[in-house]
Amino acid sequence: MADPRDVRVCVFGDSFVAGVGDPKALGWVGRVAARTPPSTGIALTAYPLGVRGEATEEIVVRMPMESAPRFARGDEHRVVLAVGVADAYRGVSPARSAAALEFGLSSTSVPTLVVGPPPVGDDDVVSRIGELDAAYAALCASLDVPYIATFEPLSGKGAWQRARADDGLHPDQAGYGLLAYLVLNGGWYPWLGVEPPKTPVKERRVPRAAS
Repeated sequence: MADPRDVRVCVFGDSFVAGVGDPKALGWVGRVAARTPPSTGIALTAYPLGVRGEATEEIVVRMPMESAPRFARGDEHRVVLAVGVADAYRGVSPARSAAALEFGLSSTSVPTLVVGPPPVGDDDVVSRIGELDAAYAALCASLDVPYIATFEPLSGKGAWQRARADDGLHPDQAGYGLLAYLVLNGGWYPWLGVEPPKTPVKERRVPRAAS
C-alpha cells in the first residue's frame, strides 16, 4: 500500500472556525479532521485559523502570511474559507463581503473550499446571513469553487437551535457536530480526492489508571 499523501489544510474564518463554545475545544474543524484518518489515503494536518469577530475582508488579508509557514512542508496544500457570521453582525453588505471573498480566492493558487455561514442570531442577523450565503454561493458557482452551504440545511432545525453554548450564539458540542456532519457529507472527501472511511472513526479514550 502506498504511503498516505501528506496534506496540509489551512482553515480560515472567525470564531466558528476557532471552535468557540465547544466544551471539547474541537469545533467542527477538529471533528472533520478526526473523521479523515490515514485509512483514506492521506495524512491530514488541519490548521484552524479562526479569529473572533473578523469579517471576510480581514480574514483574506492575513491568509497569505499565515499560510506560508504551514505550507513550507508537505506533499499537498489546500485552503478552506469559512466566513460570514461576523460580516452579518457587523452589517457588511453582501456585495462587499462577496468582493472580499473573491479577492481571497484569487490570492491563493492552491485548491480552495468555501464553507458557508450557519443561521445564528436574531431575525435580522439571520436574514443578513441568508443574503451572504446566497452571494457566496453564486460567486463560488461562477468561479467553479466548491461551496458547502450550512444555512439552508440548518434553518428551522430544532436540533440546531437547541445546540447553543452559554453565550446563546456559538454552537455547543452538538452544534459543532452538526456543522462537521454537513461539511463531511457536503463534499469534503471528493474535494480531497479520497473515499470516505469505510468504518467509523472510533473515539480515543484515555485508559483508566489501575486501582
